[in-house]
Amino acid sequence: MAALASSLIRQKREVRESVGPRPVPPQRKVCPRGTKSLCQKQLLILVSKVRLCGAQLGTQEKDSEPQLKGIITRLVSRVGFYLQLLPDGTIQGSKEEGNPYTLFNVIPVGLRVVAIQSSACGQYVAMNCEGHLYSSLHFTAECQFKESVFESYFVTYSSTLYRQRSSGRCWYLGICKDGRAMEGNRVKRHRPAAHFLPKLSEVALYKEPSLHDVVKASPKRRLTPKPSARLRGAR
Repeated sequence: MAALASSLIRQKREVRESVGPRPVPPQRKVCPRGTKSLCQKQLLILVSKVRLCGAQLGTQEKDSEPQLKGIITRLVSRVGFYLQLLPDGTIQGSKEEGNPYTLFNVIPVGLRVVAIQSSACGQYVAMNCEGHLYSSLHFTAECQFKESVFESYFVTYSSTLYRQRSSGRCWYLGICKDGRAMEGNRVKRHRPAAHFLPKLSEVALYKEPSLHDVVKASPKRRLTPKPSARLRGAR
């Protein structure tokens, strides 16, 4: 390699010597400051504005382009159900493999953190502070799940926002044996209910979802029981 490089350098040097020195181009006359005409000044201002607009359009196009590489997949639970999200917001298991509501966009939003979005209705799977699973129209902090690989290529999804206060145990996404969605604080990592096997459909590019604030649900009113007939008679 060194001999080849030296021969190439020698050939370039011989070509330069045979051609001779290059003619020196005449220097341009610099226009002194303050002597530019009004037309030239307006032209320079117009060119600068065009360059600025072009740069802004370029950044907008880059922002609008999808930049995150995710997957379209079906999540099969170890207990035999496909995770599904219905248009009315119900999250449960399904035995139908070809069900369109079992297709999800798994979008990476952080280091080993993903968002699980329904491909059919566009809603996100979320977990609230009580461990209940619900569907969210907007991407919030409750829609972020940590993706961890378990044994035999099974994957677990735990909430990045909530966990057990005393022990620090994570709250997991899970489906019980009858197909119902379980509360995250009752699902343990080593249980089959928390294990999902992704069935890849295709790889896709996504835009980074904008993070919205968590909407706090209004507290449920407790209904006071009506007095019984015996109490009324005693009164």
